[in-house]
Amino acid sequence: MTALETVKAYYEAFNAKNWEGMLDLVDENIVHEPNQGTPRIGKNLFREFMQHMDESYEETLKDMVLFVGETDGRIAAEFVVHGIYKKGEAGLPEAHGQNYILPAAAFLEVKNGKITRVTTYYNLEQWIALVS
Repeated sequence: MTALETVKAYYEAFNAKNWEGMLDLVDENIVHEPNQGTPRIGKNLFREFMQHMDESYEETLKDMVLFVGETDGRIAAEFVVHGIYKKGEAGLPEAHGQNYILPAAAFLEVKNGKITRVTTYYNLEQWIALVS
């Protein structure tokens, strides 16, 4: 499977809420660099993050555009997040089922058929305004 095919399968699993399918595509030592906060290293921390996200948000990614780097292994993704804010988090507005639509992007690295890095970017201030 090429890096592009791996990333496509990863996001298809995301939209299908197939968390184990997503985890099957990531490396044991994945580096997850979130928009805010400290990077997570390792599949177990990434799994915990995904479980937390599933509890707090219902999201589907639409209008996905993938860009392949000059060398196989680096992929950029641009998409629009269509979500529902289900469960509030400390420091963020109270959740009561607010809908939001937010542009976002991610940069991924793939080695030996597994995703080794996911770095995500979005405008947190815009998201807060949408759910406030």
